[in-house]
Amino acid sequence: MVVTSRSRALCRAIATCQLVSSAIAASDSITISLASVSAPATDYIDRSFAGFGIEPSNLFSFTGGADTNTLSVNLLQNLGTYTGKPPHIRLGGNTEDYMIYDSSHTEYTVSHNNDATGNGSIKWDAQIIGPTFFEAADRFPTGTPITWGLNLAYNDDDYIDRIVTMAQQVINRCTNVDITAFEIGNEPDLYYTSSQFRDSSWSGAVYTQEWLARASAIYEQVLEPKGLVSNFFEAGATSHTSGTTFAISQLVTDGITEASNGSAYVSLWTQHDYTYFFGVATYDLTLEAVSSFTLVQNQFLAQAEDQLTQSNDTSYGYALREMGWVGPAGQENVTDTFGGALYTLNFLLYAASLNMSGVNFHMTDSSFTSAWQPTTLNGVAPYPRPLYYGHAAFNQIIGPTCTAQVSQYTLSSLPSGYDDYVQAYSVFQAGTLTSVAIINGKEANSTQTDIANLTVSLTLPTSMAGKTVHLAYLTNDGIDSKYNTTWNGISYEQSGDGTPTTVSDTDNTATVGDDGSLTISVRDSQAVVAQIGSQVGSLSADETACSAMAAKTPGTNSATTASASSKPENDGTTSTSSGSSTSSASAGADSSATTGRTALTTPGVLATLLVPCLSLMAGFFIF
Repeated sequence: MVVTSRSRALCRAIATCQLVSSAIAASDSITISLASVSAPATDYIDRSFAGFGIEPSNLFSFTGGADTNTLSVNLLQNLGTYTGKPPHIRLGGNTEDYMIYDSSHTEYTVSHNNDATGNGSIKWDAQIIGPTFFEAADRFPTGTPITWGLNLAYNDDDYIDRIVTMAQQVINRCTNVDITAFEIGNEPDLYYTSSQFRDSSWSGAVYTQEWLARASAIYEQVLEPKGLVSNFFEAGATSHTSGTTFAISQLVTDGITEASNGSAYVSLWTQHDYTYFFGVATYDLTLEAVSSFTLVQNQFLAQAEDQLTQSNDTSYGYALREMGWVGPAGQENVTDTFGGALYTLNFLLYAASLNMSGVNFHMTDSSFTSAWQPTTLNGVAPYPRPLYYGHAAFNQIIGPTCTAQVSQYTLSSLPSGYDDYVQAYSVFQAGTLTSVAIINGKEANSTQTDIANLTVSLTLPTSMAGKTVHLAYLTNDGIDSKYNTTWNGISYEQSGDGTPTTVSDTDNTATVGDDGSLTISVRDSQAVVAQIGSQVGSLSADETACSAMAAKTPGTNSATTASASSKPENDGTTSTSSGSSTSSASAGADSSATTGRTALTTPGVLATLLVPCLSLMAGFFIF
């Protein structure tokens, strides 16, 4: 039986996790000096930072039709418990630009419109949704922040009435979740060249005018009567900007951030990216190739470094609202493997170190790069993929404090074969070094019997001498394993419904030496997080900092977010407790309700941003 074989494999994976005292292959070593490290000059990481994107046409697969998809709800609730707020959901993608609303459509489906007359390679009125669509969206965990994609492509004479009606349905019907923004149009840079929604006169300037006209109407007719803010709209949603008129700086010049009728509408800049995209990438797809952290970093910088920099010249943040490892739909036996867990954890930490506002990993119901499989696919029942564990690890690492910051450590003199596959990050809480994450992505397959071990010699501040360090591992038999990943001794597969199960309660610890020295180990194709003074997942909320953070993104249901600690109980569930942390971050928190952000000025971050780029382009469109 599948369950039996998976359980055996899980036992093997757990055994490999106890690396402090394990005797495996010969060990290489690296050194990391954090003796004088200080917190980066970045914003505190939003508790919903590690989010997901769901293709609108696939919503019912993820949340259910007449019956709720409990796997999806439970998996999202786990992550929300770890940070005190559910992950951010972008309900958007290509199909947002195909949808129109019909109140008489009562089935739990997205239906084909047999009377579609619009323009486009797929017509802008090709799909019909009704009230059940909003019912399905409202099943996400209470307080889930959502960016809702609206149809900009639709351009018949009644376009204002159409988009206002859709926005009104969202606000009126989705009362359990927290609608924090509207996105007007998906990848407008492709409206002429690919989607064919517009003619050759289409440009960033024309987009700006059309975007403003719709934003103004939605604000005046929907948001303002509800007492909601005008800067409720995420701008851009571009597949790429190189060689186009859709760069952030150009949109600013075109007037997208200017007040119209006394109101400004932009809340955030957004862009899309895929590390590898079929038909665009210039090298063969292999698990080893796309597991290179150097390649991942260089591809992102080539795609979006200039846009991240341009966003810093404005008052608005920058988010990757559609991110993926391999697009458009992943690759079986590549993106559904444990390599995806390491990739995801690394990218989330990397993005946080760059002061991004959020990352949404895009999902469709048939994609092998989705964090979980929501319905039966090719005879395989729904289950959480290894990528999901990367999210769980990130969320437990940052915790519910609202004071987390991440800094990437520049490694040098790595052993032969490790140059492109090892990353290290320092995590700060309220300005204090709290944990260190080391990700070893060097390929080790599940069939290997002699897997190498990387010894990490850390130098911490001497003020930490004698402290106990608790180790949490993200692990599996090998980078090619598809099932039975564990994070921090927890499985999300064993229960069958996505609820967590503790499969190992061993507390691996080490002690900081009198000189600040600490030695830990991480096997090839594994990650370890060393938290100083407490177990990973045991931090509590700083209420003052969390209140300040919530004020920056007021939505329709902002008061429903939770404050919690994220310490796993023996059964794998989590205990929650309110209250301030022992070290308050209120002095460093911005209590205003503006969308302002911290510019990146520290030498370490600037050095990261200046890494030479590969000439790769990815992140164009998803269906």
